[in-house]
Amino acid sequence: MTTAIEVNCSTGEVVERELTELELEQRKADAAAYLEQKAQDDKTAADKSAARQSVYDKLGLTADDVAALFD
Repeated sequence: MTTAIEVNCSTGEVVERELTELELEQRKADAAAYLEQKAQDDKTAADKSAARQSVYDKLGLTADDVAALFD
C-alpha cells in the first residue's frame, strides 16, 4: 500500500489516500529515469576526472601540485 499525503495550506486539512495505478506507474518511471540519468552523470564525471588526470600525468604534476598553482 503506497499512500500520498496532501496538505491544503490554506485550511490545514490533511488527506491521506492511496496512489492510483497511473501515479504508481509514473513513480516507477521517474525512479528509472533518475537512476539512468545518475549513471550517465557518474560516467561523465569519471571520464572528466580520467581526462584531467591524464593531462596531469603528461605534465608530470600531481593533483596537489595543480591545486597549489590555483590557490
